[in-house]
Amino acid sequence: MRSNLAILFFELGVLGITLPLSGAEQRVEVTKTDRMNFAAGGIIRVNHSYGTLNVEGWDRPEVEITVVKSTEKYYDAKQRGKTATLLERAHISIERVSDTELAISTHQDKKISVDYEIRVPRDSRLDIHHGTGQVLVANVTGNIEATGHRGDLVLMLPDTGAYTIDAKTKVGVVTSDFAGDLHRRRYLVGERFAGPAAAHRVYLRVGFGGITIKSVPSEAEPPVTASTQ
Repeated sequence: MRSNLAILFFELGVLGITLPLSGAEQRVEVTKTDRMNFAAGGIIRVNHSYGTLNVEGWDRPEVEITVVKSTEKYYDAKQRGKTATLLERAHISIERVSDTELAISTHQDKKISVDYEIRVPRDSRLDIHHGTGQVLVANVTGNIEATGHRGDLVLMLPDTGAYTIDAKTKVGVVTSDFAGDLHRRRYLVGERFAGPAAAHRVYLRVGFGGITIKSVPSEAEPPVTASTQ
């Protein structure tokens, strides 16, 4: 029986491979960009990501996902044939669960470095479950849930919004530009920040690392031009 999850057919796919110069040892990179239409206000789930994850809100009714995979080791020209198989071990799949839900999942190989650049409609809802590495979310006004095992989590939220913030670390510091109460554990390392009830919910959890929540003036947001694709 076929799964109810329909594999998304990408409107645009760009694949680039960077190979080492002859005689020189370098890391090998693969870059892939996909772009697809997506309804405003939908939910985007990012599962099992690791490395560096950047999510930015923009005014286009579409999602753009750029993934850069690179080897941890250095290879010379004679070894380049082995690298394609190595990079495939870190597989990123994208599935349209429904018209308003998109899932981006990573099948990990810790020997491969991964960087994600994801642009989403500004009022999207985010559900992020990250492993090790840094997460940055900027200019997204929908509800945000983000968890990480080890690494810093940074949110840059428009100052025009009202947010209910619940942020907690086991080992690390929580800082916020928004009003709320900061609670420190008496005997253990870690902090929790709780803000007043508001229209938009922000739920953040990090095991080992800091949480920073910044208020960004609306006039500081970069303009986004209309797509020419």
